[in-house]
Parts: sequence; C-alpha cells; structure tokens
Amino acid sequence: MSLILLDWTELLIRWLHVVAGIAWIGSSFYFIHLDLSLKHRLGLPDKAFGDAWQVHGGGFYHMVKYLVAPAGMPDELTWFKWEAYATWLSGMALLAVVYYFGSELYLIDTHVLALSAWQAIAISLAGLVAGWVIYDGLCRSPLGNDVRTLLGAGFLFLVATAYLFTKVFSTRGAFMEIGALIGTMMVANVAMVIIPGQRKVVAALLAGEAPDPIHGARGKQRSLHNNYLTLPVVFVMIGNHYPFVYATRWSFVILALVIIIGVLLRHFYNSRHKGLPSPWWTWAVSAACVVAAIFLSTQGPAYGAKVELLAPPVKVAADDAYNVIAGRCAMCHAAEPSWPGVHRPPKGIVMETPEQIERLAGKIASAAVWSNAMPPGNVTEIEPAERQVLAGWLAGKGL
Repeated sequence: MSLILLDWTELLIRWLHVVAGIAWIGSSFYFIHLDLSLKHRLGLPDKAFGDAWQVHGGGFYHMVKYLVAPAGMPDELTWFKWEAYATWLSGMALLAVVYYFGSELYLIDTHVLALSAWQAIAISLAGLVAGWVIYDGLCRSPLGNDVRTLLGAGFLFLVATAYLFTKVFSTRGAFMEIGALIGTMMVANVAMVIIPGQRKVVAALLAGEAPDPIHGARGKQRSLHNNYLTLPVVFVMIGNHYPFVYATRWSFVILALVIIIGVLLRHFYNSRHKGLPSPWWTWAVSAACVVAAIFLSTQGPAYGAKVELLAPPVKVAADDAYNVIAGRCAMCHAAEPSWPGVHRPPKGIVMETPEQIERLAGKIASAAVWSNAMPPGNVTEIEPAERQVLAGWLAGKGL
C-alpha cells in the first residue's frame, strides 16, 4: 500500500507541476504578446503607454497599459504570481521525490564524482542558490544596461554551469539540475524582482507619491528573460526522458543549441507580435542547430571510450548480449526486482526473457550503447567491453 501511495504522490505532484506550468507559460506568453502589440493612439487616458483591441470567446477586450502606474489605484487588482510559485514549488517537490530520495540512482554517478547522498543534495541546493545570485548580479551590473551584452553573458553563464554540473552529477542529474536552475531563476525573477517592484509602485501610489520607473523597467527586463527561457526549460523537462540528449558526451553543447533555438523562436514570434517584418531566417538557423544537436548526440557516451557499432560480417551471439543484460540490467528490470529499494521494474520495462530483450533492442541501443544513461549512475558497474558486446549484437540486427 505504501508503494501505491508513493507512486500516486509522485503522479499528483507531476500533474500539478504540468498544470501550473501551463498556466504560468500561458500568461507569460500572453502578456509579452500584449506588451509588444500595444499601439500609441490619440485619446488614451493620462499616463497610458498604449492600448490594444482583442477578440476572444465571442467578446471584445480593450487593453490599456500604463508604463509606470495609473493616476489612481483601481478597486480590484489581479496579481499574476501564483502560477509561477506553484510551478516552482511542485517542481522542487518532484526534484526531491525523484532525484533527492533516489539520489544514488538518479543524481550520483561515482564514475563522475564519488558523493554521498547528503553531499549531492547539498551541492544541488547550493547550485540553485548560487546560480540565481550570479544571474541576478549580472542583471544588476553594468552589463544589464545593454540587452545584447547581457544576453551573451547570460548564455555563457548557463552553458558553463551546465558543463560544470556534468563534472559533479550523473548525466541525468546534471541535465535536470540545469533545468531546475533555469526554473529557479525564472520564478525568482517573479518573486524577488517583479512582484516586489510592483508592490513598491502600489505603495507609492497609495502614499500619493510618484512611483520610481526603475521598478517597471526591471520588471519588463526580467519578464522578457523568462519569455526567452521558457522553451529551453520545457525542453529540459522533456529531454530527461531521452538518453541521447542528456547522457552523451556533448550534452552541455546540445543544451546550448537548445537555448539558441528557444531564443530564436521567441524572437520570431515576438517580432510578429510587434508588427515587425517576420525574421524567417530564425527557422533556418534553428533547423541547423537541430541538425548539429542530432550529430552531437551520436558522438558517444558522456564518459569513457566511444562504443563503435560493429559492422557485419562481425557479429556477436545473441546469448552473449543476453548474458550482459542479465548481469547488469535484469536486477531492476525484472517482474520482481532484486535491487535494494527498487520494488517494481522502472517504467514497467522487463528484460528477463530473450523475447522481451529482443523487443527492447532499440531502447537498449539508446540507453546503454549510444549513451551511458543505463544503468543509472552505472550502479551495476557495466564495463566498456560489455557495452561493445551489446553494440555488436545490435549491429547484427541492423541497428
């Protein structure tokens, strides 16, 4: 019964994370679109920056933006913050349930760095805090006065941090850690910059004082950052299910390409929302980045020698491959797992019979030959020669 409750807990947290994320991303995309589509017209209210007319659900909406604040406070004011907070809180809960409680499988790889569970968790949490502090410092430094300079500095910071994480955590743990860092930066923008700035503006209005325009400028800057980071962080959340993305030698470069793609696609849509000529070139560059990412994902596992797929007529007997799987994989991927702490086969994958193994040949290739995602953290100590046996078997099958 306790196992069922644990699985339901993880499922419900994941569900909340997805729902909250949809709400946050939806409102973020909408307000960036609204902000960029505003027009300066005659007859706007005093201190209004621009307005936009929209139609949705059978009704018309007239949206007016004040760059700092209106002359007086309205009776009702909606604050957009809980979507962001719920997304981060549920994401951290998932990080704890999956990666912290299962740190020996998903966060630690002794071939990368020998860490205890508490050390890995402490480094993970410290990395999230330090990452936000550094990013926030970049934004508040003179670099923050120039959009392009700050963009370049932030990009280099994220890529360097992603590389550093690969030297500390398991391949999957490092990939998820950079996703958690980006998500933390985004929600901290809301909780520590955007909302406090808005509160100061409201307080100044209530006191009959002129609000400081710096709060609006900072809020717009961080909101735009969140807009450009959304697509990469969503990719990371999805990508942790695909070993060829996170468990290969150049995973941090693949992440860099994903960030570029995300920024380019948002630039395309933001330009259209603003009424500028559509920058179609962004799609060509994005496609080139995808091709580069696919190529890099074939360049071998995250550490150790690249496993070469043996070409026919050199073949490996199927029984030899089955023996490797029985010795290195089946203790978890069995109807009744024997590995301590594993109470059911991960993702329902069972590899006990030749028929079951044959059906899973493609997944075995992706997880244990082209990458070293499996076994997680190499906890079963599979040897490079054994991966080569699997490669030879797969080559004989045309994979």
